[in-house]
Amino acid sequence: MEHVLIIGNGISGITAARWIRKLSGKSITVISSETEYFYSRTALMYIFMGHMRFKDTQPYEEGFWNKNKIDLVQDHITEINFQQKKVVSSQGRTWTYDHLILALGSKSNKFGWPGQDLDGVSGLYHISDLETMERFTRGLKRAVVVGGGLIGIEMAEMFLSRDVPVTMIVREENYWDNVLPREEAAMISKHIRDHHIDLRLSSNLQEIIDDGNGRVKGVVIKDTGERIDCGFVGLTPGVSPNVDFLRNTDIKIDKGIEVDALLQTNMPGVYAIGDCAQLKQPKHGRRSVEAVWYTGRMMGETVAHTICGDKTPYDPGIWFNSAKFLDIEYQVYGTVPNILEKDQESFFWNHPSGLKSLRIVFGKDLGHILGINLLGLRFRHDVCNKWLEQKSHVEDVLANLALAHFDPEFCDEHVDEIISHYNRQNGKDLKPNAVIDPDRSIAFIKEQ
Repeated sequence: MEHVLIIGNGISGITAARWIRKLSGKSITVISSETEYFYSRTALMYIFMGHMRFKDTQPYEEGFWNKNKIDLVQDHITEINFQQKKVVSSQGRTWTYDHLILALGSKSNKFGWPGQDLDGVSGLYHISDLETMERFTRGLKRAVVVGGGLIGIEMAEMFLSRDVPVTMIVREENYWDNVLPREEAAMISKHIRDHHIDLRLSSNLQEIIDDGNGRVKGVVIKDTGERIDCGFVGLTPGVSPNVDFLRNTDIKIDKGIEVDALLQTNMPGVYAIGDCAQLKQPKHGRRSVEAVWYTGRMMGETVAHTICGDKTPYDPGIWFNSAKFLDIEYQVYGTVPNILEKDQESFFWNHPSGLKSLRIVFGKDLGHILGINLLGLRFRHDVCNKWLEQKSHVEDVLANLALAHFDPEFCDEHVDEIISHYNRQNGKDLKPNAVIDPDRSIAFIKEQ
């Protein structure tokens, strides 16, 4: 019987295991050094905030694994011999494989700051990071979060939920303005400050101060030399593929493990999926490494089909991501650069409250939409995907905007305001073609 060995029990590895079991009778072993059972990594913040217990983040009952003949092993792999198709663990255990799936995940970035390895300094990726936060929160007078990405704002919100003052050190001029367009970045920066977070923009960390006993007691900001006393430092300047232990092996690695369209590496029978995989030829509009939950799930399902005899190229479709900046929801579909290209234009509307905005990026020549950015609004994924796939004209999208609103019964849909704003900017007389029926709480196309 063929043996499939999977290293990593995150969403990528477990999805691969589940689909291989659905499609075949192959022997399956999943090895993880983090936890025995799969849990939802995106729910870590909700455990800390008291919204969920750790066991609530585990989608499957303990009996699921035996029932589906998936062997779970908690151990740490230290060596892989690709020629002998063998792996070795820190406990001296060995496994051989016919197919090896590397689902190694990410590691929190560190940039050589003095003091970055002190006790009380942590990222937010593994369950051990959550345990570190728990250990240092009691009696904590201030936390400092370094980095302006999605993980940084999550960590700040976690501390706020326990009334711990937070300082955020962000090197950009506005929060996440290397990703968000200027208006949206400024909007979120203001929202962060409105929540009484001490947001330090255009600032860099110089060092983390040791209290003399190997524990953090403060940070120093570069250029100004200002010292901020704190009892915890969160390092959240992004993540990178967790592949360092493989760099001196025969497997090809750049930022991550290089894979082709079938997610195969250069080594026979070896695949890489999820955060650790780097596509040699990513699809148009996609990045070579995408540390996103849903792409990991898609990779897991795709590689399972290939291993089970149905060679299936990985196709993630149109770029999508969603998150939450405190209480402002965020969605992005397609291409929305922080700085427009020469052949791009955008239409931007923001609500007077400063808590909602819509941006549509479109081509200058033909007017077909390239991307949609949403803050404080939620659109239907299938509608946005269809518009982007069909290269709909920006004015057709605006006229039918009501079709995309996710929950018209409970949310203001702002269609008239958005279209009026577009008309004022462009000297047009565009009218909504799709409307919300207040009695049925659905969107529909008006009869012409």
